Amino acid sequence: MFIGEFQHRLDAKSRLIIPSKFRDELGDTFVVTRGLDGCLTVYTYQQWEQIIEQLKQLPSTKKEVRQYTRFMLSKAQECSFDSQGRIQLTASLLEIAEIEKDCVVIGVGDHIEIWAQEKWMVYGEQAEESFEDVAESITEFLR
Repeated sequence: MFIGEFQHRLDAKSRLIIPSKFRDELGDTFVVTRGLDGCLTVYTYQQWEQIIEQLKQLPSTKKEVRQYTRFMLSKAQECSFDSQGRIQLTASLLEIAEIEKDCVVIGVGDHIEIWAQEKWMVYGEQAEESFEDVAESITEFLR
């Protein structure tokens, strides 16, 4: 399970250290792609294969399905760690997430998200204001 929040910084070659706590669970090969709310999402390779299978089940005649599939898959990057636990992020992924230098790597249960630090702070401030209301509104889905 991926949990926790870690502050990191890209190096001069756009490499990012992934917390050691997450590396073993990710495995040798994993996928980074655009996420929702302005972040990047990191999936294990097994999770990614499941996502691909789910996308194949959607009707390709629907414009929204084609759009979502194109954007998820075209920006996806297969990754592995170098000897220092870093990954190389593509310029297009960094641009999508607006990551220039400082970033935050967070565990979100079954996946990891990578945020530009400033974006994460703004998102966190907004989410904090409504956290209790959101918790109350989703109570029916929790057991």
